[in-house]
Amino acid sequence: MHEMWGCTDWWPPKGATKKKAANDGSTTHTPTLAEQLSYLQSPRPFKNPNYAKNVNRRTKNLKTILGQERERERVERERRRQERDQAMDVDEVPKESVETMEDIPTYLSIEAPPSVLPQRHYCDITGLEAPYTDPRTGLRYHDKSVYELIKNLSPSAAKDYLAARGVNPIVR
Repeated sequence: MHEMWGCTDWWPPKGATKKKAANDGSTTHTPTLAEQLSYLQSPRPFKNPNYAKNVNRRTKNLKTILGQERERERVERERRRQERDQAMDVDEVPKESVETMEDIPTYLSIEAPPSVLPQRHYCDITGLEAPYTDPRTGLRYHDKSVYELIKNLSPSAAKDYLAARGVNPIVR
């Protein structure tokens, strides 16, 4: 019997059992519903056909952007100071056209004391305010329907939610 299974002469050749219908051109392809509703072949007027991605553009993090903003403001302050000094050297009286913009607030110059209100907590699942915390996973939740979902989460999913919040995930 072992020899019978190992023998390739016993099995019919591939494709011998399947009979293909002869395509004489009389049958046309009828599109399926998915093909009829598909937008794959539709024109896309909102796309720019001449768009080319700039490969030299690099993304910047917040620290880099704030540093560049700080440097730009420093250079601008220095330029204004030099203009004011030159205007005073010429006339010995400050010109009205040279504006002193030292008092204009910018994003970096505004300072505020820390809030006296307690920090708000938000639901890790929905993003709504979260008055409750699950003791098992440490996830914050909004109401009992979200708690039911949290109880059914796997430990790895709970870790992912905690990591998204920036908490060192320790799930028991």
